[in-house]
Amino acid sequence: MNTVTIKRKKFVLVPMDEYKELKSRPRMPDFPSPDSNGNFDAVAFTRASISRGIVKDREKVGLSQRDLADAAGIRVEILNRAERGVTIPSVRTLIKIETALRKAGLKRRTFIK
Repeated sequence: MNTVTIKRKKFVLVPMDEYKELKSRPRMPDFPSPDSNGNFDAVAFTRASISRGIVKDREKVGLSQRDLADAAGIRVEILNRAERGVTIPSVRTLIKIETALRKAGLKRRTFIK
């Protein structure tokens, strides 16, 4: 693996074709396709919905995965798996993420007074 250090920050060098392939990958998991009856797998749909929401909200407030994970008090690996749709975070983890996003300036419309 080729690396370079600039201002005490380490970067990995990858060939341009690999970089372009990585950049072209979808950033959020796709929603599942419907089955022959037009129904969607509820778990897969929920996983994709949560993942896409976390990525959208994190990007909206301008945080990196590392920054959001640190602010939420969770491991960056947990956040990464959640954003890729590999796992569905626990309610406790989702609350930590939501709290960190709101502290970072995320505004949500609420219907509760």
